[in-house]
Amino acid sequence: MIAWNKDMSIQQWDTLPAVERAPDVVSGAWVFRNTRVPVAALFENLRDGATIDQFLAWFPGVTRAQVEAVLDYEAQTLHLWL
Repeated sequence: MIAWNKDMSIQQWDTLPAVERAPDVVSGAWVFRNTRVPVAALFENLRDGATIDQFLAWFPGVTRAQVEAVLDYEAQTLHLWL
């Protein structure tokens, strides 16, 4: 079994064009590219029962393509750890 490592997760996000981070934007949190919307907001809202359509309505700067890219990427990443 491979042990999960926070540094490995960071390296993986670096390859995803739908997200970015900068020290001066939302305290360096991962955000959807060209927005100030943290990626964590997507997962928090989905966890709390929101739909993707609701999330997109609440955060109009985020595109459906970005959300799908993040979700697809995370699904692939989880598959690698199984």
